Amino acid sequence: MLPGDGTRAVASLITNQASFRVLDAIADVLTAQVAQLGAEVVIGVPTLGLPLAEGVARRLGHRRMVALSTSRKFWYGEGLSEPLSSITSPQQSKRVYLDPRSLALLADRRILLVDDVLSTGTSLSAVLRLLVQAGRPPTAIGVAMTQTQAWRAVLGRIDSRWPTVVRSAMSTPLLVPHEDGGWRPEAVTAVRGMDRIAPADPGRGRPVGLRCPRVPGQGDQ
Repeated sequence: MLPGDGTRAVASLITNQASFRVLDAIADVLTAQVAQLGAEVVIGVPTLGLPLAEGVARRLGHRRMVALSTSRKFWYGEGLSEPLSSITSPQQSKRVYLDPRSLALLADRRILLVDDVLSTGTSLSAVLRLLVQAGRPPTAIGVAMTQTQAWRAVLGRIDSRWPTVVRSAMSTPLLVPHEDGGWRPEAVTAVRGMDRIAPADPGRGRPVGLRCPRVPGQGDQ
């Protein structure tokens, strides 16, 4: 359930609480989504995006990845940082940092930025501002899950092309209360079948009925 009056919710994904089987399945699907983009280096967004970024980088055959950080090391500079907040921790004030030693690894490379969940777009916007400021903008963005479509307008305010380069392993619509006591998608047709994940349409980021490897059920999460 989302913060507010209790009338809105989304499906949730906490990657560090999922089983390895689930993480592997998500990494497999996301890698399939981005494999043709020619990424030469993967950047992982802390904290929950890092395991997924590593999994995707390994599947793409990369020897390493670059991890952003919310913990400032003594050699970090404020010039390579941005204020960061998220829908899951709105009261926490922190910054996201790019290690200056990573700049050379990212120079003139096709970069894939990987995070766990894209919801309001607020936290990812901070990361994009940081990378643009550093002269290392990503070629594409990969996430495990997109939640609703609110993020599209937020990313688009930074640059109209950002929403068009997002790829996701699965997506969840906005959910509203149902008379049976449960929740139902708001004006979105649900994808049938537990063995279907709805990855983003590469051009528009909409859920599509593409059959993918089955993600283990709730007992494995």
